[in-house]
Amino acid sequence: MSGIIRVYKRNDEGVLEFREGWFDEDYSQFVMNYGVVGHQSKTDETDVADAAAAEGLMDAFAVQCAEDGFAEIPEEEQFWVVAQYALKTKDGTDRDRYLEEKAKDALISHLAWRGLGIVDRSEFSDAKLNIFILTPDVNKAVNAIKVCIRGEDLDFTKLSIGAAAFGETAFKLKHSPKPANSFAL
Repeated sequence: MSGIIRVYKRNDEGVLEFREGWFDEDYSQFVMNYGVVGHQSKTDETDVADAAAAEGLMDAFAVQCAEDGFAEIPEEEQFWVVAQYALKTKDGTDRDRYLEEKAKDALISHLAWRGLGIVDRSEFSDAKLNIFILTPDVNKAVNAIKVCIRGEDLDFTKLSIGAAAFGETAFKLKHSPKPANSFAL
């Protein structure tokens, strides 16, 4: 099975739209998720008899997306957004690891249903927890991260957010709980 198909295009008004398609093996369904990037998506499910039928639907979905002008956005044309938590210890505690898992799970779901990218990885470094998100839209991703973290009650007062173009190493501060001018991993 080919995993997930995730494609984007700008409509006539310049608004970025997305479509995703995948086979949900647990429910034997082909799932299509679509909408305007940054907004809650719409979802359609189609029951599928077997993996071969699902593969056929995936292929048809890919062809239809291409015909409609949707295409993958290469990683190098996207942005890194990092949700960062200040920690009390250099390497993090059991509570910090719990926070890492809860925040990652919440962000994966929240961002995916809005076409805002993927949680790529997380790491502990120098008394910080960094959660790396690859996104096509920095500003919408930053806003979605703030809404998600606040809504899930995940230590919003310790959250900073930085962003950089894919190949860049200098991150710009996008959100901080206290006055600050810089963002460092």
